[in-house]
Amino acid sequence: MSDIVSDFQVDQKVVYPSQGVGIIVSIEEKEFKNEKIPYYTIYLEVSDMTILVPVEKAVSLGIRPIVSQAEAERAIALIGEEYEPIPSDWKMRYQMNLDLLKKGSVEDIATIVRSLYHRSKVKELPILERKLYDSALRLLEDEISYSLQKNRDEVETMIFTRLESR
Repeated sequence: MSDIVSDFQVDQKVVYPSQGVGIIVSIEEKEFKNEKIPYYTIYLEVSDMTILVPVEKAVSLGIRPIVSQAEAERAIALIGEEYEPIPSDWKMRYQMNLDLLKKGSVEDIATIVRSLYHRSKVKELPILERKLYDSALRLLEDEISYSLQKNRDEVETMIFTRLESR
């Protein structure tokens, strides 16, 4: 519908924090409590799921455009940089990283991948942290592969080359 004011367009690829990259397949009004509300219909390929998001809540939910090529390259570079040691208390570390994941910027996700990868080299990660690491890695690979127009295997190689250069 052309009269709906929205931040995103049909066919635009967007990032839904902690879910991954999706494509806006439509913007349409749906009736909710006797009121017509515009919604984005977003298809998430990674989970083969379609979600409806109210247009007015999209930005507050953290939905954002895919990063530029330069930002994707910056996130890859960040993975190989020095970093502050993270807390040894895994519960504190987990909460810190979970908060970063919810913020959902590509740099935040790269930071999670970097810190948990290096932590896993010191000591095996607890199950919850391992799941968080796997999720962050998948999200990072997903967004960067779209941004750089490379397949996931190439992006995975780029990430691990940087991680292992430390």
